[in-house]
Amino acid sequence: QVQVTESGGGSVQAGGSLTLSCVASGRLFNMYSMAWFRQTPEKERECVASIDSNVETIYYRDSVKGRLAISRDNAKNTVYLQMNNLKVEDTDVYFCNADHTALEVVYWGQGTQVTVSS
Repeated sequence: QVQVTESGGGSVQAGGSLTLSCVASGRLFNMYSMAWFRQTPEKERECVASIDSNVETIYYRDSVKGRLAISRDNAKNTVYLQMNNLKVEDTDVYFCNADHTALEVVYWGQGTQVTVSS
């Protein structure tokens, strides 16, 4: 069982920055693709950014390109989401996802709230 824990959420004004962190327990972190999703109760959960285990494929949702950056540190079992020039519409609960395709397992964190005010 892998435990996924997010941190770094908070409240900022539009144009501000936050860095989210996600730590996944276990010895196989470097074999997981990692992703950040976001969701409010009124919307479906959507993928914001993802990074594969080899850091060869990185995906960003169109609405965040140029403002958010995903990275990982396998030595620390951690994936980051640097969020710059935040907009009010970025307000959401952000979830971290660990996906091991070969083992067909996916783990989710509990989420961290990001609130952007105008």
